Amino acid sequence: MPRLLTLSDIPGCMLLKDAAGWNQTEQDWRNLLAAAPEGCFGIDCEGRLAASASAACFGRDLAWIGMVLTDPAYRGRGFARLLMERCLESLEGRGVAWAKLDATDMGYPLYRKLGFEDECAVERWARPPGPVPDPPDPAQFRPWEVADWRVLDCQAFGADRSSLLPLLAFEDAAAVPGLGYAMGRPGTRAAYFGPCVATSGEAARDLLSRFLSLHSHETVFWDLLPHNQAALSLAHRFGFERRRELIRMARSVAARPAEFLHNDAYVFAIAGFEYG
Repeated sequence: MPRLLTLSDIPGCMLLKDAAGWNQTEQDWRNLLAAAPEGCFGIDCEGRLAASASAACFGRDLAWIGMVLTDPAYRGRGFARLLMERCLESLEGRGVAWAKLDATDMGYPLYRKLGFEDECAVERWARPPGPVPDPPDPAQFRPWEVADWRVLDCQAFGADRSSLLPLLAFEDAAAVPGLGYAMGRPGTRAAYFGPCVATSGEAARDLLSRFLSLHSHETVFWDLLPHNQAALSLAHRFGFERRRELIRMARSVAARPAEFLHNDAYVFAIAGFEYG
């Protein structure tokens, strides 16, 4: 049966993540457990953590489901479905209106059966190590502060992420005053760029160029929404290559919820497949 995950489960969570070839670190799991202490679930089998799933709530407007992982040795036993049903049950009990997730090919059929519907594509792009042409002037950037960006981020994402974003801003966070912000963090396979919210492609370009300049010796992963043509253009311009596609999916949790409004034109990088 599903149970809540705790910090002591992180080694087992990392084994699940490594088996899937994903990029998250132990710090990512700590952040997730801090952001969703009542929404991270696991199933034990034969004395080990066999499967996981998480549901991070952004107020009552939206929850994001992620980290749906099953050890390859235990696939086909219905663990992912049990965990998804537990996540949705938890969200119903908390009065959340909408749930979203970014579906891999493996998970997509299950999510369809559970009532999720396609919203848009999400793509992972990667850039190999290398110099960055014309890096921006560092003087134009300012430290990121949640109070400065809460309104714009909510307009872009559609829900209040002010409890999550400070957890992600511990390292590579910067802002262009009045125009946008970006964050980044380490990964086990590549440095990760995101989230990035900006009102113009020029601001997003400067924020991306800054991050790449700091990580020119590393591979960089960037998850973007390909219907944001300005983001797609930047990916080509800075030498990124498309690696994989997921499908963003949504379903209502509450009965007759209000329409979920967001502005993907401002979203130049998502926060991660586990956060949206």
